[in-house]
Amino acid sequence: MGSLKLDHPQEDNSNSSPMEMTSALDPVEFRRQGHMMVDFIADYYQNIDKYPVLSQVDPGYLRKRLPESAPDNPEPIETILQDVQEHIVPGLTHWQSPSFFAYFASNVSIAGFLGEMLSTGFNVVGFNWVSSPAATELESIVMDWLGNLLSLPKSFLFSGNGGGVIHGSTCEAIVCTMAASRDQMLSRIGGDNIGKLVVYGSDQTHSALQKASQIVGINPKNFRAIEATRSTTFALSPESLKLAISSDIEAGLVPLFLCATVGTTATTAVDPLGPLCDVAKHHGMWVHVDAAYAGSACICPEFRHFIDGIEGVDSFSFNAHKWFFTGLDCCCLWVKNPGALISSLSANPEFLRNKPTDSKQVVDYKDWQIALSRRFRAMKLWLVLRSYGVVNLRNFLRSHIKMAKLFEGLVAMDQRFEIVVPRNFSMVCFRVSPWVATINCKLLEAINASGRVFMTHAMVGGMYVIRCAVGVTQTEEKHIAMAWKVVQEHADVILKNHGDDGDANLKLALLDKIA
Repeated sequence: MGSLKLDHPQEDNSNSSPMEMTSALDPVEFRRQGHMMVDFIADYYQNIDKYPVLSQVDPGYLRKRLPESAPDNPEPIETILQDVQEHIVPGLTHWQSPSFFAYFASNVSIAGFLGEMLSTGFNVVGFNWVSSPAATELESIVMDWLGNLLSLPKSFLFSGNGGGVIHGSTCEAIVCTMAASRDQMLSRIGGDNIGKLVVYGSDQTHSALQKASQIVGINPKNFRAIEATRSTTFALSPESLKLAISSDIEAGLVPLFLCATVGTTATTAVDPLGPLCDVAKHHGMWVHVDAAYAGSACICPEFRHFIDGIEGVDSFSFNAHKWFFTGLDCCCLWVKNPGALISSLSANPEFLRNKPTDSKQVVDYKDWQIALSRRFRAMKLWLVLRSYGVVNLRNFLRSHIKMAKLFEGLVAMDQRFEIVVPRNFSMVCFRVSPWVATINCKLLEAINASGRVFMTHAMVGGMYVIRCAVGVTQTEEKHIAMAWKVVQEHADVILKNHGDDGDANLKLALLDKIA
């Protein structure tokens, strides 16, 4: 088989001669450069603690460092990697740093890397079964494996009447399930009634829900972000949902879709699935569960109760690329009724016609997603499951939760701080007490500016809270202790400055707390 050849650039009037490039995919050169790349990445991880976690560069820094145009002639990988080290690395926020406690982690592993290498190396485009049978069949098998680990009802598995698919993100999963629910409902009430459809979540639900409702054509006025109940740690109350639905029905609207969350972004709150399903199903609504972050923990028997009631929902998703050591991008979605997805998302042009598809005996994943093309994502999930095994994966997750408990205990011992909500998984929400938002905001800015730790914040129930989310693969207890030390050091300075300035708000808050 011939290889793709690169044309040598035309000669110019300069005295320099172009570097020789024989092939874009020469196995010998690939092996040489590939080994260099693995060494580069391994060195990066070995030295990752030396970099400031949050990038300290200014906007536009990179344009000042790089040429204005691409090179005419080939450049050696050695030169390119040197530029990566000198120009790209300083502009990275190091998501895999063991001192990264922001957002939710997107953790990785050796198995995840190797699975990604295989996926990229094969570079198959598995849009239907015939385009690469192994890609389709492995995905179906792995999704059943993972569904069984989560103790999902058989109705969600291929071994039942349901099935699973790997998407790139939760946003895609919600768009697809909402499109399916929309079309099912409109087939009953008529397509001209799309303006009456209503989507429900809580004010703690991820913004992906609102974005999805816009994409599938829901009237923006018909998006309901119901205030979560503070007394239930910011979970969505079934009573509040019931009231919202009743009000909409009285107004002549049609309840369509509920997104419940297991592990909200702000506080990792858990919506009560069973009672919410009871309300929604009374009105024929589609119920989706977004467990993007916390779903991973539910492979541990002691955390499985967080998805009790899952048998009543229509679809369920979690991101293996968040807390399952798989790396971006890998959102696992299960549906009870794959036919609903296929009906809404399928397109069958002549050039894709083939006998296996016509036989109705195979899965064509192009009909389960937005795009036609798709990556072989199941490969890395398969490697993660096989390389570590269920016992180790559970212990990895438990170790992060143990470290979050450690941080929670350190916070609780300092009377200047408080835990804002009970910890469910591996994230701790805390703040300086007394409760002045400006103090906590300044504290977080100082923590992150230090470069030693990166945390993020949330606003919940009118409160500004700092989030410490544990989940990076290489994080150890020493990093937890160091993070708490950084928090205390900056709190000492900020609280002293406020005290010296006689800050009126701080005094009022102190008096309020004493009272």
